Amino acid sequence: MTEAEQPSLFDESPSNYQASTLPPAYPRRAAWGTASSLRAWQAAAINQYLETEPQDFLAVATPGAGKTTFALRIAAGLLADGVVEKVTVVCPTEHLKNQWAEAAARVGIQLDPAFTNAQRVAGEHFDGVAVTYAQVGANPQVHLARTQAERTLVILDEIHHGGDSLTWGDGIGIAFAPATRRLALTGTPFRSDTAPIPFVRYAKDEQGIRRSQADYTYGYAEALRDGVVRPVIFLSYSGSMHWRTSAGDEVAARLGEPLTKDMTKQAWRTALDPKGQWMPAVLAAADQRLTQVRRSVPDAGGLVIASNQTAARAYAKQLKDITGVSPTVVLSDEAAASAKIDEFSNSKQRWLVAVRMVSEGVDVPRLAVGVYATSTSTPLFFAQAVGRFVRARKRGETASVFLPSVQPLLELAAQLEAQRDHALDRPTTDGGSNPEDLELARAQKAETASADLLPGYEALGAEAEFDGVLFDGNQFGLGGEVGSLQEQDFLGIPGLLEPEQVADVLRQHQRQQMKVEKQQRKAADVAKANREANANLSAHRLRAAKRKELQNLVASWSRRTGEAHALIHSQLRHATGGPEVAQASTEVIQARIDLVRKWHVGQR
Repeated sequence: MTEAEQPSLFDESPSNYQASTLPPAYPRRAAWGTASSLRAWQAAAINQYLETEPQDFLAVATPGAGKTTFALRIAAGLLADGVVEKVTVVCPTEHLKNQWAEAAARVGIQLDPAFTNAQRVAGEHFDGVAVTYAQVGANPQVHLARTQAERTLVILDEIHHGGDSLTWGDGIGIAFAPATRRLALTGTPFRSDTAPIPFVRYAKDEQGIRRSQADYTYGYAEALRDGVVRPVIFLSYSGSMHWRTSAGDEVAARLGEPLTKDMTKQAWRTALDPKGQWMPAVLAAADQRLTQVRRSVPDAGGLVIASNQTAARAYAKQLKDITGVSPTVVLSDEAAASAKIDEFSNSKQRWLVAVRMVSEGVDVPRLAVGVYATSTSTPLFFAQAVGRFVRARKRGETASVFLPSVQPLLELAAQLEAQRDHALDRPTTDGGSNPEDLELARAQKAETASADLLPGYEALGAEAEFDGVLFDGNQFGLGGEVGSLQEQDFLGIPGLLEPEQVADVLRQHQRQQMKVEKQQRKAADVAKANREANANLSAHRLRAAKRKELQNLVASWSRRTGEAHALIHSQLRHATGGPEVAQASTEVIQARIDLVRKWHVGQR
C-alpha cells in the first residue's frame, strides 16, 4: 500500500517534521499543505521544488520513506494552481497502478488505473491515468497525444525502469517529451546495466564516469535516523552442501567458505533446493522469529522470496508443515496476483510466498520477517527485496531478513546504508553488455523450475547451520548448530527496538555468548585436566599392580628352580629388552609377566 497520508503515529517524533509552512508564493497554499502534515524530508523536498519550479525533478528516497505522499502533494498543488491540467503516473506493475489510484483518490485526485492504449482518451471525470512502463512502450504515440492535448504532470515512479529496455526507455522519451512537468521517483537510484534513463541528468565524476544527479536525496541512513524506516537485522545461515555436477562428479562443500564462483553458485542453489534440509531449517527459524515479533506486533507478516514457481510451492508446503496453516502463494503469471497481495496485506496471515513480485509490486507494510530464498545477487534486486520489509508503521518496529551465508549477499547487506547513483560508461564484456545485466533480467522474469539449475546439476543434500547476525555492517554472534543456544538467543530478540537499541542488544547478546563460551572453554579445560590426571593416576596404579604381579611370578619361579631373583630378572630383561623393572613401562613389565607364565607351563 502506498503512502498518501502520514500516519499519526509519527507525531510522536517531532524531529521528524518541519516546523514552518511551505512558501506563500502560491495563492492556494492549502493544496500544498503545511509542513506539520509532512515528514521533514518531504517538506524540504517540496520547498526545493517550489524554489526552482523545474520541468524535471528527480527525487531519490529510500523504500518506505513516503515518495507517493510527496509526489501527490506536488500533483495536488500544481493542479490547484493551474500549472497542469492532467496527471499521468507511470509505474512498473499493474498492481501499482491500482495502488496509485487509491492513494491519489484520498487526496482528491482521480486517476484511471484501467486506462488502455485502445481507449486513447481517458474519461473527462478523471484527473489523469495510471499506466505501466510496458504500456507506454507498446504504443508511445497514444500517450504522446494525451500529453500534447493538455498541460500534463508526469510522475515516473521507480524511474530506473526507464532503462529496462530500449522499448521502455524510448517509449517514455517519446511519450512525455512535451510534458509541462516531469517528476521522477526512485528508491534504488542505480541499475546493473549502463542504459541511460530518459529525463535523468548525468554528470562526470572524478574518474570520468557519468553518474545520475538527483535533485533531492533521502537515504536509508537518514530515514533510519528519523524513524521513518525500520532497522534491518540480517541472520545468515551456512551449512554442508552435497551435489552432483554435470560431469557426474559428486561434490561436497560448505556454504560460506571461500569457493570458486561456480562452486559458490552451485552450493548456494543446493541450499535453496526444496528437497534438502537447509530450507526447512531456515524457514522454521524464520517462523520462530516471526512468532517473537508478533508478541509486540500482532499482525506482523513474513515473506519468502523464491526463485521459481516450483520452489515457491515446495516452500509453501514446508511452511504449512511448520505452522499448520497454508501460506498465501503469489506467482508472477497469475491473473489474481494483485488481489492475493491485497488480501494478505489486509489480513493477519503469517506467511506470503512470492516469485519475482518482490520489488515494487509487493508493498505490504506489515511485512517484518523475510527469507531471501533466491540466488540473485544484483544490488538492485537485493535492495528492492530488502525494501519490502523496511516500511515503519510505528516507532521501534524492526525487520529481520534470513539469507544464505554467501559473500555477495553479505557484502550487499553490509552496504545497505551506502548511497549509490546510476553510473554510465562502466566496463562491459566483449559482447557489449555488463555481466550483471543478464542476471538482473533473469531475476525480473517469471522463472521456470529448471531456469535456476545448470545442465546436469543435481542437488543431493543440504544441512543448515546458524552463522550469526549482521547489522549496520557489523557481525554479531558466534554461530552454532540450528537449534543451538547461540541461534535461539538471537531469534528471541524483542520485536520492538529503536535502531540504537538494536545495536546495544546485539552487542549484549554477543558479550553474553562470549562469556558463556569462555566459561565453557574453562570448564572443558578443567575437565580435560581431570581426565588426564585420572588417566595418569590409573596408569600409575596399573603399573604398580603389574610390578607386584611380576614379583610374585618371579618368586614362585625362584622357589621352583632355586635360581636367585636377580638372575631371573636379568634373564627376563635380556629376553624382552628395556630397563630394569623400576624404570620399565607397563607394556614391558606385561611382556615379562607373559614370559614367566610360559615358563610355568613348561614352555622355557
